[in-house]
This record gives sequence, C-alpha cells and structure tokens, in this order.
Amino acid sequence: MPAEPDPVRAEGPAVVIDGGDDGATLLVLDPAGEAKHGELPATWRPLAARRQVIWCRLPVTGALGQAEYVLGAAEPGGPPIDVVAAGEAAGDALRLAERHPGAASHVLLVDPTPDESSAPAERVRSAGTAVDVLPHSTGEPFNRIPPPLPLGHPDVVAGITRILGDS
Repeated sequence: MPAEPDPVRAEGPAVVIDGGDDGATLLVLDPAGEAKHGELPATWRPLAARRQVIWCRLPVTGALGQAEYVLGAAEPGGPPIDVVAAGEAAGDALRLAERHPGAASHVLLVDPTPDESSAPAERVRSAGTAVDVLPHSTGEPFNRIPPPLPLGHPDVVAGITRILGDS
C-alpha cells in the first residue's frame, strides 16, 4: 500500500509550465514536489529559455494525469518531448513512455530505484525511446545529499543539458 502523501508537498499547483510553447518540451515528473510556489527552480531557467518545461508535482493530485495527457496528445513528427524523473517517479516515467510509444524522445532518470529501471527501460528502448541515467547522488560525504538527487540540483540540469545537447 502506498504511503500517505505529505500534505506540505501536496500544497501548490499540480503542474508548473514555463518556457517557449512551440518547440521541444521537457516533461518533468517530480516526486519531491519542488516548484510549490508556481515557479521552476532557478537552476532550470536556462533550460526554460530553450524549451517548454512542464513540471508535474507528483505529490499533488492530478499531476500524473497531466503528464499522461501531454504524452498522449503528442503528434507524430511534432516537437520532441523528453521526460525527466527522479527516484520512485522513474517507474512512472517508464510506464508513461511504454504506454505512448514514440511520444517521448528520451527518458532521463535521476537516481532511479533499482527495481524501476531495468526491464521497463529495455522495453522503452526497444520501442525507440532513448533511456539515460543522469548524474546522481551517491550519498558520499562530498555531495552530502542522499538519493534521489533533487531535480533542481545543478548537477541534474548539467546532465540534462549534456545529454540533450542544449548548450
């Protein structure tokens, strides 16, 4: 049985949208519920300058349904949609990509839980979607952040930028 949602994380909008609306899209599945006050983390501003960012705050009811809608409405040959997810949301990202073959160009995972990233990732890859694991927290003393690394962390943004070629 899933844990009860944290009422503090569940406050605020289910989805935060920023950036352009006629090009590539980053669809973010955030299990931590960042962007609570309706703005993307400051580290994401360079990405939002080049892409539309649709930040789904998973602790809020309806956020995952919005992500499902975005991938389900993708048109073949349309602008690319890349999905980013952290921790336990990795499984949600892979299942979304699997239900909508060809809708996502990439699925980028940050600190995916081990049972959520192997078999589903292979099925998504076989359908033509790239699956990559971004720089992540090791829990070592030098980065002091236990997994999963927050999506607003500069190393996550740098990893997305490197993988997608957004420099």
